[in-house]
Amino acid sequence: MNPLVFAGRQARALLVLEDGTCFPGYSCGASGEAFGEIVFNTSMVGYQEIVTDPSYAGQIVTLTYPQVGNYGVNEAAMQSGGTALRGLVVRDMCRTPSNWQSAGSFPSFLSEHGVVAIEGVDTRALTLKIRSAGAMRAAISTTDLDPESLVARVAASPSISAHNYVADVSPRSERTVPADPDAVAARLEAGLPALRVVAYDCGEKRGIEEGLALSGCEVVAVPFDTPAARVLSLEPDGVFFSNGPGDPQQVTQTARAAEDLLGKLPVFGICLGNQLISLAAGAAIEKLPFGHHGGNEPVMNLLTRRVEITAQNHNYGLVFDSMGPLVPELSGEASEHARDLRRWVELGVSPVVQTPRLGRVRLTHVNLNDGTPEGIQFLDVPAFSVQYHPESRPGPHDSRYLFEAFVRLMDAWREEGPEAISPDYLAIDLREGRSNHAEA
Repeated sequence: MNPLVFAGRQARALLVLEDGTCFPGYSCGASGEAFGEIVFNTSMVGYQEIVTDPSYAGQIVTLTYPQVGNYGVNEAAMQSGGTALRGLVVRDMCRTPSNWQSAGSFPSFLSEHGVVAIEGVDTRALTLKIRSAGAMRAAISTTDLDPESLVARVAASPSISAHNYVADVSPRSERTVPADPDAVAARLEAGLPALRVVAYDCGEKRGIEEGLALSGCEVVAVPFDTPAARVLSLEPDGVFFSNGPGDPQQVTQTARAAEDLLGKLPVFGICLGNQLISLAAGAAIEKLPFGHHGGNEPVMNLLTRRVEITAQNHNYGLVFDSMGPLVPELSGEASEHARDLRRWVELGVSPVVQTPRLGRVRLTHVNLNDGTPEGIQFLDVPAFSVQYHPESRPGPHDSRYLFEAFVRLMDAWREEGPEAISPDYLAIDLREGRSNHAEA
């Protein structure tokens, strides 16, 4: 820390990790204390979208990009009605933003929303610590600056897996988001009706609803614990399971709904939704060492061999080999699972497993950084899911084609019936997906 830069600017603050590591710094948000699980996010922009993403409930987020707040904040970047994260860690906070869209400074925004934040931290050293030791409990305080005291309090705090954070961020009532009029007009001109999607809002970002609406879908967002019977009574064309925070094994009501709905109508899930759909199929879920958080994760679509740069925010993921044995004739004659799924990238194969209850499931997407599963497609029921965020808020637009894939699946289900659906609806070239959303 450079005392010439930070001294006298703000009150002192202290960040500690449960292993005893301490990082002194200065407050750049609300005064007080924040306890939670510390993670790092590698996005270079999009700090307002990150802090308003409900998926960060229960977490302290470290931004690896060194200077934050340069372009200020504005209402259009909000991904929810407020903030859900526990705290924020940055290297250098900008208090005098320069952008024609700016409606205020980021530090003022954090203070107004009660987010405890610390600057002056060596975020490179902190990120390396998390990468080597894994995500761990931590605290930021502007009131308790005694390292020994604060570390002891962190050690006594609960882990993130001990609480259902989805219940904290999911809405208490249903709401409807109308389909984009131009998208509906284009569908009607093509002889296709508007679509209705019921979305399980487990901490859904506004960009997700907008992506569905721009694809011609009316979205009825429902609370996380909505029974499947209520969803079916709304007569939707499909069901969407959203992103959300925490351990998916705590969200038993939504997993049960997914189990009840799979096979009855088209289903699409992202992030937490992917994990809940996987649980409904009988798979195991694991906690990754430090998760995937950022807008630059490379993922290969095994069906098209195209690489997407994706936006991600999760600490848990599917264990693909737990879904069932490989089907050799559909897996390049392979009969043994590979823990590192980049093997399938090298072989040019999209392997298929046989699940006990829902039939065949194929691996469609693989993370090229660590070989973890990023997407699956059910071949005997109309469903697919991915472990990342296709709405690009913030992040690249490479994955927006997934909204079109969902629309294709719903149209095929409506027009052709379950027995006639081709599994090729997910094999959309990235360039086609970009052209479909050029004006979005």
